[in-house]
Amino acid sequence: MAKDGPNWDGLLKWSLSHSDGTRPTRQLSEEDRKWFAEAMQSQTVDVVKRLKEITQVLQTPQQVLEAHEVTPQDIEGLLDELQEHVESIDMANDLHSVGGLVPLLGYLKNSNANIRAKSADVVSTIVENNPRSQESVMEANGLESLLLRFTSDTDMHSRTQALGAISSLIRNNKPGITGFRIANGYSGLKDALETDSVRFQRKALNLLHYLLQENDSDSDIAIEFGLHHLMMHLVSSFDADVREAALRGLLELVKARKDCSTCGSSIVKGDERLRQILKDRIKAISRVKAMSLFMSQEDLSAAKEERQLLDSLWTTIFNEPSSL
Repeated sequence: MAKDGPNWDGLLKWSLSHSDGTRPTRQLSEEDRKWFAEAMQSQTVDVVKRLKEITQVLQTPQQVLEAHEVTPQDIEGLLDELQEHVESIDMANDLHSVGGLVPLLGYLKNSNANIRAKSADVVSTIVENNPRSQESVMEANGLESLLLRFTSDTDMHSRTQALGAISSLIRNNKPGITGFRIANGYSGLKDALETDSVRFQRKALNLLHYLLQENDSDSDIAIEFGLHHLMMHLVSSFDADVREAALRGLLELVKARKDCSTCGSSIVKGDERLRQILKDRIKAISRVKAMSLFMSQEDLSAAKEERQLLDSLWTTIFNEPSSL
């Protein structure tokens, strides 16, 4: 649908001829400056135009797309292209300006699971570290749509991508965090930690850690939903990233609740179940240390990080040094 872009080959040749390292950089003539500015401007205009074209497709009713033999794979390809464009914060914000954000959010309800998942992934790219687009998505009820996919979608990949988008949407976004709490998002985190999907578990643990860091009072909610017990269980996961994320979450929770008199025995000094779990991991990590000569640098770094987290958690809970 898009026309040919600017002459990038010519631009490259011009750039190389003026800065090839073999001669001093010269001052640009007014003509060169004008040509370069026009080349850059034409690219910007083309991207915005392309956003408008993609928006038109996203706004087209499903039956019309099917009548024109547009397949789900075509839509996935279009969403892939859109994601590349909105990696630029300016283009991400422009998508809403040209009317593309609302129809994109509508695709979260598409009957095709791959399209739902890809749409959530694009939303995640749009809102990541982008307060303006976060606000736009919130105003368009995007959080509610993502929460529905996160908690109720029948496809695990779609649920996982929705959780990733939620994480990007509510980071450094107080209304988003509040909305997540009000919408019972913690129940969704509990469900995620109870699944067998390590990728889903990782994303849930990372978001939980962030929420606990942001507000100590969220520890009340975490304990109410029994997330500390689930994290204890995941400390023994076969997946190193899940183990590390579970330890981080527990450490954050323990720090927030250390002096709490109403927490019960679940995460305090007298919890023998947690003591035994940590002892078992300490033994396991000690065996890993003995095999360090046969491990990759990446595995060694992961083991070192886990060892430090275990030591910190043990010291914080039991007020005594670990055996590490």
